[in-house]
Amino acid sequence: MPVPPAEQPLTARTGRTSLEVATWLARHGYPVHPLVPGAKTPAPNCHACSRSQHAPDACPCHERGGWCHGFHAASTEPATIRNWWTAQPGFGIGVACGPAGLVVIDVDAHTSQLPEREKLLPGIQVPEAIDLSGMRSGFDTLALLAAYRKRPDPAQDTTTLRVRTPSGGMHIWYRVSRTGPRFRSSSGSGTKTALGWQVDIRAANGYIVAPGTCTTAGRYRSLPGARSVAPLPLWLVAELTRTGHALDVPPPRRHLPPPARPCSAAWSTGDGRRILGTLLDEVRACALSPAGTAFTEKLNRAAFTAGGLARAGHLVEAASRDLLLEAAAHARPHQGRRNARIVEAGLRAGSARPIHPEERT
Repeated sequence: MPVPPAEQPLTARTGRTSLEVATWLARHGYPVHPLVPGAKTPAPNCHACSRSQHAPDACPCHERGGWCHGFHAASTEPATIRNWWTAQPGFGIGVACGPAGLVVIDVDAHTSQLPEREKLLPGIQVPEAIDLSGMRSGFDTLALLAAYRKRPDPAQDTTTLRVRTPSGGMHIWYRVSRTGPRFRSSSGSGTKTALGWQVDIRAANGYIVAPGTCTTAGRYRSLPGARSVAPLPLWLVAELTRTGHALDVPPPRRHLPPPARPCSAAWSTGDGRRILGTLLDEVRACALSPAGTAFTEKLNRAAFTAGGLARAGHLVEAASRDLLLEAAAHARPHQGRRNARIVEAGLRAGSARPIHPEERT
């Protein structure tokens, strides 16, 4: 299914009906599905589906133009969409993120107790020197992550569509390449896959409320700035890969014991050697301590960078993989399979976008 071009505006002009907005979205490649009038939840299933245990993506109602099972029923078919919103003009609009090629950062602003320091940014040990007393919401968590990576805060990114939610949160819309990695949805409070406290991810197997939709709590409003959807920044691709959001990661491969010294075949350019060599040194240095060294983060960053440099022709990927595994085995020799998974995921994510040495200086 096509991804809407970046230059297309995403939101409709004020005054358009939900049917007009839904039709516009579908025409530009965003599969839509109905939401309960005045709410942000999918329209309920029919009586038969409510009593059945069939798989949502195999629901027979979809062939008959039904809206059962939420985003599983999402469509770009004009006749289907017209029938849905004619039957109930008050329906809100949900967009199925996976088929639309969307990754949306859902920043919450709920009032809740701040978690323990190590649970703010999974996989990142926030230094004790950082004062957390002013942290109140996902906006603070996302800003902390961006500052830690020395990158701009996505909540301030005026180059892409941002939507203010009725609760005071924000949806930051990004698009991903159809040839790059896909990502799974998650909750910021999840125990397995999460980007940060009160920062959710809406991607594959998830949906997002379209701007303009009105609920009893208020309207989803586009913020000043771009009305188009920008590509997912490279550093966020790396973060989502690091935190386990990447899908379709190949299983770890069996490798022969690596050579004792780095193989010169890994380098296509001197700059490639300098960049990856520095990152490999950081991975090897984790051997000095069994914990608290951000090993996973450092290995993922090295693999991600190697994938991008290889895509740009500055490294040989196969030899780089061996060097990454050698450095990982030096630092954490008893977790070979986990090391391989991190390396493969990082290389795959990095290969979605070329990296040139001048970008890393």
